[in-house]
Amino acid sequence: MNPLKGIALKLCAVLLFIVMSALIKAVSDTVPSGQAVFFRSVFAIPVILIWLSWRHDLSTGLRVNSPMGHFWRGFVGTTAMGLGFAALGLLPLPEVTALGYTAPLLVVIFAAMFLDEKVGVFRIGAVMLGLLGVIIVLLPRLTTLSGPTVETAQAVGAILVILSATCAALAQIYIRKLVKTEQTSAIVFYFSLTATLLSLLTIPFGWVMPTLWQTSLLILAGLIGGTAQIFLTSAYRFADASVIAPFDYASMLFAIIIGFVFFSEVPTKQMLIGASLVIAAGIIIILCERYLGLQRGQARAIKTPQG
Repeated sequence: MNPLKGIALKLCAVLLFIVMSALIKAVSDTVPSGQAVFFRSVFAIPVILIWLSWRHDLSTGLRVNSPMGHFWRGFVGTTAMGLGFAALGLLPLPEVTALGYTAPLLVVIFAAMFLDEKVGVFRIGAVMLGLLGVIIVLLPRLTTLSGPTVETAQAVGAILVILSATCAALAQIYIRKLVKTEQTSAIVFYFSLTATLLSLLTIPFGWVMPTLWQTSLLILAGLIGGTAQIFLTSAYRFADASVIAPFDYASMLFAIIIGFVFFSEVPTKQMLIGASLVIAAGIIIILCERYLGLQRGQARAIKTPQG
């Protein structure tokens, strides 16, 4: 084990995922989210295949024991990604990032519902604290549903992020089931493949012919997304999940910096307060799971911010 290397890889993965989101946001005014999902997924596949080949894992790493498990994980994950990409065109990057932290809170609830996992008072308290933070972030948006067009669009964006986080949490439940029988590499590869195929179903809903610049950004988003996934998966080989999982929340810092520099987005005080509560809740949940001895390494190594 090499915790410092694991932390470094995790931080690189988190930064790359935020950069990828920024690239998607940069083209979101004209490129529909379904088309963005296609580019994000299809150009991640070569990166993943090269990685598997380098690890000499192509022959064994893509074997499937539960095809329908992969399909449903891919379906809810692709839905999460599409909704999240749509929200990027309506909300500031830091706000999308903050509301995306709802997913780990919902995972605790869904694990109790669908996996019969016992949830103690501390994790329940952490979930309640986190949901309070989500409400604080959401409240200014939801009060503008009947306001001007721009404000209404931002309210819709907030709802899309919550729906995306819900689907991402459900995807994590499927991942927890899959890691019992499937190779990590297979889960990563078949998610990208499923997302690519499912995104093609959105062609009738208004795909556009992107400019050369937009195409370059979309391709780069896919390549960066695939690379980030590899860094994320590799990080958990060098350190325990409880050590590096809290560094997920470094994404807020990266999102604030990139949002300010490239999109002139300044986070509000209310958003920062709400995000702080959600981050605190997420870290409490991680520490509780460590104390309880719950093994999350394999599942966390596959989970991306987009689903």
